[in-house]
Amino acid sequence: MSTAPTASPERADRVLDGTGWETAAGYSRAARSGCCIAVSGTTDHSADGTVAHPGDVEAQTRACLQRAIAAVEQLGGRREQVLRTRLLLAPGADWEGAARAHAALLGDVAPANTTLYVGGLVGEGFLVEVELDACTG
Repeated sequence: MSTAPTASPERADRVLDGTGWETAAGYSRAARSGCCIAVSGTTDHSADGTVAHPGDVEAQTRACLQRAIAAVEQLGGRREQVLRTRLLLAPGADWEGAARAHAALLGDVAPANTTLYVGGLVGEGFLVEVELDACTG
């Protein structure tokens, strides 16, 4: 599985990163409508779909945010246009590590943010999933 986002060959307003999850569930990594860009829940997966940074919430969050920001950029947006982030944490995950990664990548942008503990994430070993919205207008 590829981890770098690419424009959808069928639609210029969609980004795919080549995971089997996109095809199986019928979604895109990111979608754009007008000035709005929405990035789907993004995990820190390696090319084979496994966790790239096992047990490290801060590294997983950083990788998720980097992938999500890259998808925004692929659709013509900029990191500075990120309006909202959502950090979904697995039970017991280190929220402070997630917060440090968020501050490192988006602290100067200061988007609205919600950080939640959820019952669990799909996929073995994933500790964080990130959603992101940007507005280019």
